[in-house]
Amino acid sequence: MLSALAAVPAVLQTPKARVPLQFGATRKGRRTDAAMARWRNHRLGQILHFGLYSLAGGDWNGRHYDYAAEFIKESAKVSDAEYNALTARFQPSHDAPARWAALAKDMGARYVVITTKHHEGFCLWPSRFTDFSVATTPYRADFLGEYVRACDAAGLDVMLYYSILDWHHPDWRYTLTTDEDRAAFARFWSYCTNQLLELLERYPQTKGFWFDGPWDESVKSHGAWTFELEQKLRGVNPALVIGSRLRADETGARHFDANGELMGDYEQGWERKLPDHPLENDWECVMTVPENQWGYQSQWKGHVKDANELIEMMAQSVAYDGNFVLNIGPMGDGSIRSEEQALVRDIGAWMRVNGAAIHGCGRADLAKQDWGWFTKSAADGRHYAIVCNVPVSRALKVTLPKAMSVAHAELLDGKTTLRIESISASEQRLHLPDRAFTRPAAIALDLAIA
Repeated sequence: MLSALAAVPAVLQTPKARVPLQFGATRKGRRTDAAMARWRNHRLGQILHFGLYSLAGGDWNGRHYDYAAEFIKESAKVSDAEYNALTARFQPSHDAPARWAALAKDMGARYVVITTKHHEGFCLWPSRFTDFSVATTPYRADFLGEYVRACDAAGLDVMLYYSILDWHHPDWRYTLTTDEDRAAFARFWSYCTNQLLELLERYPQTKGFWFDGPWDESVKSHGAWTFELEQKLRGVNPALVIGSRLRADETGARHFDANGELMGDYEQGWERKLPDHPLENDWECVMTVPENQWGYQSQWKGHVKDANELIEMMAQSVAYDGNFVLNIGPMGDGSIRSEEQALVRDIGAWMRVNGAAIHGCGRADLAKQDWGWFTKSAADGRHYAIVCNVPVSRALKVTLPKAMSVAHAELLDGKTTLRIESISASEQRLHLPDRAFTRPAAIALDLAIA
C-alpha cells in the first residue's frame, strides 16, 4: 500500500524550503537596465589570452605540453625564478593593441575581453601593488591601456578578465588550514580588491569584469568577501556587467546560490560547450579554435574548428538567448597566427552580410528546425532563419504554430526573395535558389498571423 505522502501528486507536495542567505544572489531574474541590454545585444565578442605564457607557447626546455599553454608554469613544474625571468623577454610590438582591436572589429565583434592578469599573476598594466607587471619589462608602456584606447577608437566595449587565482603572490592559498593561512589570504584578498579598484580608476571605460580562478576552498569559504567585493565594484560603477565566476554564497555554492538564483549578471559556466536548450538567465559561451589553446600554443592539437562550425555555434548561442565569444591566443611578440586571422576574417565577411540575424537578436520562441536556427530581433521583432544544413532539395521545411505562416522570406545575401510553398496549415517550404552554399545562409522572415 502507498503511504499517504507517496499518494499525493508531485505538484501538490510542499516545495523545497528556501535557504536563508545573507550573501547569495542580489536579485531574481535578468537585469533590465540599458547597460545590460547593450551587453546582451552585442551577441558576438572576442576574448584574448595574453601574458608571459604566450612567450612559451606550450614549450619548455625542449618539451611540448599539450595542456592549456597558460598553465605551463604548473604543467612543466617551472620554478618561480625561471618563470619570472620571462619578464626580460616580454616586448610585444607596440602596434599589437591596434591590430588586435582592428581584427575584433573586422570579425563583427561588438565587445572584447582581455586577460589583465591570468593565474601566473603577471599584470598587463603597471599596477602600483606589484612589480610583477609590464612596467618591469622591456616593453615598459601600459599595454592594457593601449589596448583599451584602441578598442575605444574602434567602437568596441571592453570587459576585463581578472584571475583571482595567483601563483605568483606569496599570500595566495588553496585551502585555509591554519591561522597563518587565514591571515595570508586576508592580505591577498585586499591585494585583489585594490587591483580591481585600480583597474576601474585607470580605465573608466571598462564595461564589466570576466572573473576566473575562484574555485578553490579558500575563496568558496569566503562568500561574504566575494559579495562585498562585487558591491565595491558596483559602488564605483553601478552599470558594470559582472560574470558569475566571482561569487560564492556562505554555503560554498558557486555561480548559482543555494536557492538556485544566479549570482552575477550572466552565467560564465559555458566554456567550450553550448546548452541544449534556451536558458532563462543571461549567459555567454567562450569558444576556442583548437581544443588545446586559450593562450598561444605552438602546436594545435585535437579538432580545429572552421568558420562554418563557429558560425553555427554563434547562431545556436543567439537562438538560445546567449552571447558567443571567440578566443584568440596571440604569440609572445603580439602577432596572431595566420590561420586565426583567416578564420576571423571569414566570420567577419559572413557577419557583414548576415549580422542583422545576430546583433540585437535572441530567442524566437519557435520550434527548432532540422536545417538550423531561428533568431528574433529585440528592436523590431523581425525573425531570421540561419540555415546551417542546406537540404539537397534546397527546400526548407518550416513548421510554425497553427495560424502562423511565413508571408515573405528573403536572403540577407543579395536580398533574394524566396518562393514560399504551403503544404498544410502549419507547414511550408522555403525554396532556396539553385546555387552552391559554402557558408550558412541567413533569411529575413516576415511572419503573418491569421
